[in-house]
Amino acid sequence: MKLAVIGSGYVGLVTGACFANLGHDVVCVDNDPEKIRTLKAGKIFFYEPGLYEMVSETVAAGRLSFTTEIKKVVNRCEVIFICVNTPSLPDGGADLSSVEKVAKVLAKNLRKYCLIVAKSTVPVQTGEWIRKTVKRHVRPGVAFDIASNPEFLREGSAIHDFLKPDRVVVGVDSRRAEKIFRDLYASMKAPLIVTDIKSAELIKHASNSFLAAKISFANGLSRICDIVGADVDQVTLGMGLDPRIGPQFLKAGVGFGGACFPKDLKAFLHISDKLGARFDLLQEVIRINESQAMYFVHKIVKEMKSLKGKTIGVLGLAFKSDTDDMRNAPSLAVIPELQKEGARIQAYDPQAMEKARPHLKRVQYVAGLYEAVKGADAVVLLTEWKKFQNMDCRKARKLMKGKYFFDGRNMFEPSEMKRYGFRYVSIGRPSK
Repeated sequence: MKLAVIGSGYVGLVTGACFANLGHDVVCVDNDPEKIRTLKAGKIFFYEPGLYEMVSETVAAGRLSFTTEIKKVVNRCEVIFICVNTPSLPDGGADLSSVEKVAKVLAKNLRKYCLIVAKSTVPVQTGEWIRKTVKRHVRPGVAFDIASNPEFLREGSAIHDFLKPDRVVVGVDSRRAEKIFRDLYASMKAPLIVTDIKSAELIKHASNSFLAAKISFANGLSRICDIVGADVDQVTLGMGLDPRIGPQFLKAGVGFGGACFPKDLKAFLHISDKLGARFDLLQEVIRINESQAMYFVHKIVKEMKSLKGKTIGVLGLAFKSDTDDMRNAPSLAVIPELQKEGARIQAYDPQAMEKARPHLKRVQYVAGLYEAVKGADAVVLLTEWKKFQNMDCRKARKLMKGKYFFDGRNMFEPSEMKRYGFRYVSIGRPSK
């Protein structure tokens, strides 16, 4: 099929490259000339494992191209995916201005049937709104369909998630649109869940909000474990083996970040309030997460008594491993608080340091994890990179000036860290 993807950010570029990899003819469109020039030059402006290789291969094969000229691609494509940003407004609602602009441009230039698909995460009833917008501006007699096809891509494993998904959700209101989707995803073995458009829109927000709630539940539980001396990992293991609960996303830590969970939670809360169906549970999920970073800082200060003049080696800056995404990263909350307490920060992240620099000032960015721990009074781990898990703990301990190791991701076994000579402190687990 001939496809267009409007918006060449994270979701758009991954979507375009993966569809091209499946054999479709894809053009990625963006209104940012610099972004398109970068992509045409064979460069990618964010880190995602395997994406550079896939983009290079599909461009070379002639199945993936890039342009700023949306008007020229509208009538060349059977399906157009809207993958533009929908950032949070001050009230928590989703900013749909970019979606509206795209819908208007598509409508004014449409000359033949096209399936217009919202892949961006949007509030329920957005499909109706897009339909009305297109109908107001499209030429009389030109047929079109609107659909919802939410993405469930995790940063760090986006290609795998696209090509081998748990499920593919499509919201349609015509048999023609459903057939197009069935043909489009025919090569995928995952279940195709066909719903109405509103249900598909809700599936995305409900899924992310539920997963975020599981994380906040584990983090709230960790605080109880800290008080009584229980082990949150053992508690969540016992919980997660119950098939009604499951182990996924029951991992205590310094809190979740990224673009999706915080934004989608606020948007879903805003939607529920607007509809008169208050969902106060979501507010508590947000509160627990936003306070978890400070909870971790308080553990550090309590343990070390004073951070004035101390050198802290920070391992990890991105909000999670296998990405360079700094949006809502716990490091953005933890590091400034450590600096307020008088600490000097030397930090390392395998991918995110350049993107961290504009946000985290007065930080010494070093070239590797052993440089980050060298001479440090304490180490603070904030991102669960495999490289950190595989570090030579004996070597790290010898390089340090002090002995404190604060693990914000519960990556290490307390008894082992004690044998290496660390004063090891994690979240919701006793120091053995």
